[in-house]
Amino acid sequence: MKQAKKPVFFIVFALIIVFAASVVFGFTSQYGDITKTYIKGVNDIRLGIDIQGGVDVTFVPADGVDATDEQLDSVMEVIKLRLASLNINDSEVYEDTANDRVIVRFPWQAGEKDFDPEAAVKELGETAVLSFRVGTDTNEDGSPAGDLVLQGSDIKKAEPMRQQESDGTYSYVVSLELTDQAKETFATVTSTMAGTGESISIWMDNNMVSAPTVNEAITDGKAVISGSFTADSAKSLADKINSGALPFKLETSSFKTISPTLGSGALKAMIISGIIAFAFIAIYMTILYKIPGFVSAISIIGQVSVTLACISGWFGFMSSSTLTIPGIAGIILTVGMGVDANVITGERIREELNSGKSLDAALKSGYKRAFSSILDGNLTSLIVAVILMAAFGTPDSFLAGGLNKVLSLFGIGATTEGVIYSFGFTLFVGTLMNFVMGVFASRLMVTSLSRFKIFRNKKLYGGASNE
Repeated sequence: MKQAKKPVFFIVFALIIVFAASVVFGFTSQYGDITKTYIKGVNDIRLGIDIQGGVDVTFVPADGVDATDEQLDSVMEVIKLRLASLNINDSEVYEDTANDRVIVRFPWQAGEKDFDPEAAVKELGETAVLSFRVGTDTNEDGSPAGDLVLQGSDIKKAEPMRQQESDGTYSYVVSLELTDQAKETFATVTSTMAGTGESISIWMDNNMVSAPTVNEAITDGKAVISGSFTADSAKSLADKINSGALPFKLETSSFKTISPTLGSGALKAMIISGIIAFAFIAIYMTILYKIPGFVSAISIIGQVSVTLACISGWFGFMSSSTLTIPGIAGIILTVGMGVDANVITGERIREELNSGKSLDAALKSGYKRAFSSILDGNLTSLIVAVILMAAFGTPDSFLAGGLNKVLSLFGIGATTEGVIYSFGFTLFVGTLMNFVMGVFASRLMVTSLSRFKIFRNKKLYGGASNE
């Protein structure tokens, strides 16, 4: 084992503390009433239904429509997309083909004190058919009468944005990017209408949201929906456009809110209890194993920080996950595994020191002997975590796809259950980080400190006598 240089401890320690602080507090900027998040913190973590409460709703086709299995499948996919656009990834969506029903359960919005479950359900069940039409004429029933120019499937991407007007004020609009085929169609139509004083009206279902006059040809495939939008309504419209349209209108046959199992007060108590427990563990490990024990406490901070970062979406290449009670249990379990790994290492170092070896030799041999035991225990946990994530994750995921082939041999298939997936996810990340923090980072910090003359005393590593 190559001995780490003196500055390594301070570098690793600083990186862990800075990273942990960024995970806890995040980093945002405020411009007017728009908040831009650069780094997501713990406040951005979405709490599961079992902690924060949520909604249980059953949808059925409106107007007596006899839905086919294919249509119900389409309804499920659109609802899943709409939930995903709201950053709700702890949802449960099921279909009952025998009774033409779709059952949806999802948690309350994170950090939203005035959550309106009825409005959320209404948004999920709206057909939200987008159309661009020539003129603003309507039929007797209020539906648009003009010739169809574009529809929702012609939109590649929609996003809300803040636009400055000619008088210097700002307004909210929805920016649209068209597909290549729609781009050509829109360019042809607007070229014909340019300068005629005619409008292309934009409709969401039977509601006209904007009717801009065509002053010039739009050939770049980009359009803007303007109107009396707020930041929230602009985002809501963009979400509906991005998620697509339902094959038919849905109505709610049953609706209820789910009270949280723990509640915010109990969750705070759990967090405070966890901090107190960690403090006792850190003190105990430091007293028992001295420097290796102190370093183990730092490594556990790093381990938990990375787990929380993966849940909150701190890493740009990973989408945010949802924290549930089983997910918290997974974090606690991996912290215990991290403590266990450091206890094994500390005992091995102590044994080597008491056998008469030098400090450097004892550290090298101690970490080497401990590694195989830690590896065996953590590999079994990783296997269990992967199976849980596959069996209870999204059915079309890579892991579930592979497991389905095995489960199909027994006549069963993978199922989606967010709370169990959350446990598997935190168990997987925590166990993986136990290797990184509890083994490699700890070794770097301990061997780095051992280079300082003041820390060369064997008693500081659990030994019985000075070198």
